[in-house]
Amino acid sequence: MEQQQATAPRPSGLRPGAGDSPAAFVDVDRAEAALVEHYPRLTRLAYLVLPSALGRNRRVLKAHSVVQRALPRRGVSARLPALPPQRHSGRPGHPVTSPGYAFVRLRVLRAALAAERPRVRLPLMRHEMPVPPLPPLLPQVWGLRLFPRSGGADELVLDRTLSALPAPARAAYVLRALEGLGDTEVRALLEAADAEDAQGALAAAAGVAPPAGSRSRSLLESAEFDPCSLQARPTDLLRRRRHSRAALAAGAAVLVCGALLTLPGGGWGPDGAAAPPYAENAAAQAALDPAKVTRAAAGAWRHATRRGFSAWPARGDRTHDQALLRRALAVWARPGPDVRVSATPGTAEGPAAGPPQLLYAGVADRAAVVLLYDGLRVVRYAEPVDGSGAPGGGPGAALDFARTDGADSTSATALVLNRSDSNVRYLTAPWIEHAELTDLLKPGGAAQPLPVGEDGTTAPAPSPAQATTCTTWQALRMDGHLFTDLGELVPARLTSGAPAQPGEPDGPQAGTAWARTACHLGGLRGQGVRTVNSWEFARQQLPAGGGTAAWVCTRAETWRGAGSRTFAQVQAPPPAGQRYAPGTVVARSEGGPGCGPREPWALAGVLWKAAGGQWWLVAAGSAQLTEIGAGGGVTGRAAGSQLAVPAAAGAEAELSGRLRSGERVTGLR
Repeated sequence: MEQQQATAPRPSGLRPGAGDSPAAFVDVDRAEAALVEHYPRLTRLAYLVLPSALGRNRRVLKAHSVVQRALPRRGVSARLPALPPQRHSGRPGHPVTSPGYAFVRLRVLRAALAAERPRVRLPLMRHEMPVPPLPPLLPQVWGLRLFPRSGGADELVLDRTLSALPAPARAAYVLRALEGLGDTEVRALLEAADAEDAQGALAAAAGVAPPAGSRSRSLLESAEFDPCSLQARPTDLLRRRRHSRAALAAGAAVLVCGALLTLPGGGWGPDGAAAPPYAENAAAQAALDPAKVTRAAAGAWRHATRRGFSAWPARGDRTHDQALLRRALAVWARPGPDVRVSATPGTAEGPAAGPPQLLYAGVADRAAVVLLYDGLRVVRYAEPVDGSGAPGGGPGAALDFARTDGADSTSATALVLNRSDSNVRYLTAPWIEHAELTDLLKPGGAAQPLPVGEDGTTAPAPSPAQATTCTTWQALRMDGHLFTDLGELVPARLTSGAPAQPGEPDGPQAGTAWARTACHLGGLRGQGVRTVNSWEFARQQLPAGGGTAAWVCTRAETWRGAGSRTFAQVQAPPPAGQRYAPGTVVARSEGGPGCGPREPWALAGVLWKAAGGQWWLVAAGSAQLTEIGAGGGVTGRAAGSQLAVPAAAGAEAELSGRLRSGERVTGLR
């Protein structure tokens, strides 16, 4: 919404005189007439004098409030500075009525100057006390933000220059440039408006030079400083919606509490002998106290029965920063609306049940990071180093939750400390002495050392979780184990082999299988994955001389147990020049036991087109299968664990197999 810029006749100013004029009676009608006639100029004057710290929206509303409240309740006798000879307003035969305008302008100026440092005097107090600036009672605008139309670069420079001046100096500059008053008139008007150090304000205003190539008067009359020519935009819709819901919830709570207070006493409620929900709990209060945060001894991990996160010592250069720890604990308990909160699936986001264990507190890149552990979850709090860090989550604060129950020495080897510029920095376990990076897409390539500092933090490493293309997939090798970043706090461990006993992905066969599987890991990001096992369960000679295909089943296990993901792929002979081209996914399963310890077998198939154009249904199973059959659009049966029958393009088939025990099984789905 835009309104046309409103203009008004330029009123006459004050010129040097011998002194103040005798007291003049200004009635309400004359004051109202002057206010209405010169309303755009008065609001512009108030807007320019008001502090820019209010923000453009509040500054506009405050300017209108100041001008509207300048109208007296009744006629008054006011001693005004000497008035100059009358000048015409631009309408022939209608001279400017200076007394009414000068009186209203004085009241506007006094109120605008007082808004710089609002003060109030309470009853029985001899002195005034400062108060924070409050929004005006009237006018009020709900659901919209109003601000003047934007000007050019010169207006922006002038606005910044004026905002750096104190209010009296701003007023002096505006009175000289906009109202055309001389120094004597400005000083008299400032003194009448109760401004402090009028002479100093004049000197400060005289030191302000307009931007090169412009005139200060023309700039002050531009739309940038016109609170009557406005643009409208909506407020924060999501925050307004949350506030509305909170208000409704608060109103409902008041009604419920009122109803409970009217009930007759005696007897227990449905919660038995429990205290009211709003009563303080000692354990919950202890969880907010940074002095009660637990810390493992520096060498406790050497003698620990299980090397999990509970054996990690507190590390970092800010482990004794009580203010940082207090903010982290407070945000964990009650994150504010501006805090970015994330949690892996199945991870509770509630506060700690008692004092958590401190794993790390320090600066990583441009963020202050705190890592905490409560026995079930690792919680990461981060705030900008140069931010305010106010309690409740200052600007840019983040809170991340990850479930880690049951972590051991092979899964508690590292935590993500920080992410920036497509890189990730880890905090390694205290028993990790060195780390290296290996590209899964280049199984024959040499590993690159990843420096690890004395405090366990690594140098930044490329993160495949933030990549948009799959030209490289960097994995982290520590303590003989292989890990990859899937966008969570805990990197996922990569293994290879049969489900009953997976091992490390060593050797050329496992390296090739992972090289052709790595690009499919992107679908597992943010799923709370603990381990990913890749199992080559069969090799099959394709019909019509199509070469040898590898059948691979990949299963991702989660920290929460449920939600596992399995997919089978056929890795046919790759095209020339693409030795490690990604395999073709032929079946997917979510939450099922396939290719896992409960069902350590696999069966999958796909329609494959030979070089001569003939379509085939090829299927393969693991070594436990003694027979494979196909039904539906394609029929066939073969003894053993492999099947290849001619098929039509687009045909659909149902696979089944028989185990050595005689049990019938179906293909992965």
